[in-house]
Amino acid sequence: MNDYIYSIILSMLPIFELRGGIPYALLNGINPVTAYLICVAANLLAFPFVYLFMGFFHDLFSKMDWYANLFEKVVVRTRSKVGDNLEKWGFWGLMVFVMIPLPVTGAYTGSFAAWVFGIEKRKGFLAVSLGVVISGLIVTAIVLSGTEVLSFLLKKV
Repeated sequence: MNDYIYSIILSMLPIFELRGGIPYALLNGINPVTAYLICVAANLLAFPFVYLFMGFFHDLFSKMDWYANLFEKVVVRTRSKVGDNLEKWGFWGLMVFVMIPLPVTGAYTGSFAAWVFGIEKRKGFLAVSLGVVISGLIVTAIVLSGTEVLSFLLKKV
């Protein structure tokens, strides 16, 4: 597989998202604008995936004890992480939560939080999309800055 496909796959994985896809792309020589665009586009697929899963499969699986227990734990964790801010700030809280490029603050958790808190689908998608776009800019800037600093330091050695 080539580096474009790896970047897309990393950006679509819940653990890595943009924090994995963009650095991988940039460190493997993909143009920064191209890396940003493909990784952001791939990461945006999280929202329809989460809503499709939650809308269809949740009803189907909720009858199974193991799923119901797992779901309850995930919902409790999500509410504890984003509940206060999401209830207080709504759309903007969700967007800021998604845009912060830290573990467990990306498109998947934001999409799940939008579903759990009953945010209207279009409004939730817009908040998550804006968060992903801004997060992509932040991650790209950090990686590009880091590679420039590292390049500068290696020239001095």
